[in-house]
Amino acid sequence: MMWYDGGWCWGGWFVMTVVMVLFFALLIAGIVALVHYLTSAHRGHQPGSPPSGEHGWGGRRAEDLLAERFARGEIGEDEYKRRLALLREQR
Repeated sequence: MMWYDGGWCWGGWFVMTVVMVLFFALLIAGIVALVHYLTSAHRGHQPGSPPSGEHGWGGRRAEDLLAERFARGEIGEDEYKRRLALLREQR
């Protein structure tokens, strides 16, 4: 069997290797981007919660947000009670 050496044999292998590496890198990046897009589309909406925009801030009331901050320890009891009274006063 005879091999044809057109003068760029090693260059051809190098180009083919670079093209294959780029192809698989783009393929993997595309799959990762697709998975990220599909998972982030459902992350914001929780089952049973009202759709965004109904009561502002994604359908959650200000009192609920305040209660969450108190439960996480971001604000103290005195501040919670003060802000809650202020919110209920504004109704």
